[in-house]
Amino acid sequence: MTLNIGIILGSTRPGRNGEAVAKWVYEIASQRGDANYELVDIAEYKLPHLDEAMPPSLGQYSQPHTKAWAAKIDSFDGFVFVTPEYNHSTSGALKNAIDFLYSEWNNKAAGFVSYGSVGGTRAVEHLRLIMAELQVATVRAQVALSLFTDFENFSTFRPGEHQLPSLDATLSQVASWSQALRTVRTP
Repeated sequence: MTLNIGIILGSTRPGRNGEAVAKWVYEIASQRGDANYELVDIAEYKLPHLDEAMPPSLGQYSQPHTKAWAAKIDSFDGFVFVTPEYNHSTSGALKNAIDFLYSEWNNKAAGFVSYGSVGGTRAVEHLRLIMAELQVATVRAQVALSLFTDFENFSTFRPGEHQLPSLDATLSQVASWSQALRTVRTP
């Protein structure tokens, strides 16, 4: 059975750099043949600040937007999060989207492509802690894109060729770990 890996665009800011980054990841990933990759833009789900009365761990979702988001995340075996770094962490919009769900994330793999003044690495460190609580195995490889060297005028995405091996390693690890974790989720 083919793996399904979601590339999660973790910013909703108008004029965001993440859209170009996520499309770059998707274009490269789609050529690999080791999984079906899908670009998922959290902005399209229009998730308000967490508005479910019951904790996500109970899986008793009442809002249509939560049910749609849960179905989308549940359909994946693994994830590649594309995250900005805002104030030494990930975006509030991505954290909110993650917090809406629980079991839909469990026993899957995740990798990270980050961007910021220091490559977004501090955002990834926070995401690793969040993923651990959700029982998501995070891979070691990651892509750290600098606003100084991978973006022209801090806004036009022009990734250096040196980023391709890191992206390849990240995608390879996410695919292999997703395959392995499928056995944990399958009775």
